[in-house]
Amino acid sequence: MKVMHVLAPARAGGLERVVHALTIGQRRSGLDAVAVPIVESWSSDHPFAVPLARAGVPVEPVLVPARAYAREWRMLDELFRRAKPNIVHTHNSHADVVAGIVARRAGIPTVATAHGFTRGPIRNHIYEYIDRLAFRRFAAVAAVSRPLADELRRAGVPADRLHIVPNAWSPLTALLDRDSARRALDLPADGFVAGWVGRMTLEKGLDLLVGALPLAADLPLTVCAVGDGPEREKQMARATTIAPNARMVWPGLVLEAERYFSAFDALVISSRTEGTPMVMLEAMASGIPVVAAAVGGIPDVLSPNEAVLVDPRRAEMLADAIRSIVVDPESAAGRAEAAKRRLSSSFTERTWLGRYEEVYRSARACHESRTSTERRHAG
Repeated sequence: MKVMHVLAPARAGGLERVVHALTIGQRRSGLDAVAVPIVESWSSDHPFAVPLARAGVPVEPVLVPARAYAREWRMLDELFRRAKPNIVHTHNSHADVVAGIVARRAGIPTVATAHGFTRGPIRNHIYEYIDRLAFRRFAAVAAVSRPLADELRRAGVPADRLHIVPNAWSPLTALLDRDSARRALDLPADGFVAGWVGRMTLEKGLDLLVGALPLAADLPLTVCAVGDGPEREKQMARATTIAPNARMVWPGLVLEAERYFSAFDALVISSRTEGTPMVMLEAMASGIPVVAAAVGGIPDVLSPNEAVLVDPRRAEMLADAIRSIVVDPESAAGRAEAAKRRLSSSFTERTWLGRYEEVYRSARACHESRTSTERRHAG
């Protein structure tokens, strides 16, 4: 089976990490998986390209200027008709809308993974509304969490085409040792470090963590916020204002950030909305304690026996959760070990890849049934 994974990738992020893991894992399991990034420029050192090249995954970049939709349509159509994939699998709103239409018109079964909605400004709401409409036309839609599947069902995605496929952990690179990771992130060699890793946008809740800093001012704590985005400069300035004595390190965008998790004594996920975040699975695999917002699919993966779950809108809860790990590291280590066991029992690559093969079979059956019905009506 030949599967083409289409997306408009950012430089780094959970969605991109999922596509890396999926294409690499599928090729190891015998599927002919191909990555199709829609980009304005491309080179072998593009951040999305590096893990794929290292694993030998074929890449068919679609080079097109922003908003050149007619040209993009033609290029995708030519690619699909030349490559003849059995499945076109899309991974974000742009690809869902454009590549989904092109593939269906070429007679190819379509699958979309719904990774989650960011909400945010009105423009995002419009894009996400269009994306939800587009999902109704796919032969199969994989939602990465149960709450997301419920939302898509309410939005009109047919239940028989909707599948819940939580993300899984797939090792793509080795962890650095603790000292090397701390040096690379410019962290002190000793002392407690709480990490935050993600895209610095409003839905990821970096501002909520910064808001908790004054309540944790008495702790021997360094906070390392890894990532980039529109909230970065604003939150750097805010942290200086509301918690001038807080020790914060801002390394910026770090590619393959999971390599550096050994630098942290805890990972904080303070998101307002989530699907099944890859950063959570990476932290579980690394064996570090997790403080996580009880939003989206997170509570379906981590129980209070495996992490400290909080309402991220309450600064005192975030601060108290971090405090609990600093003052009682043994209990935190026990939760981290339980989380690691849950990861290895319930969120394995093998199970995940098998679920996607089931989704592909369902999509092909749906496509064949739909095509047969259309032919009968045409006759």
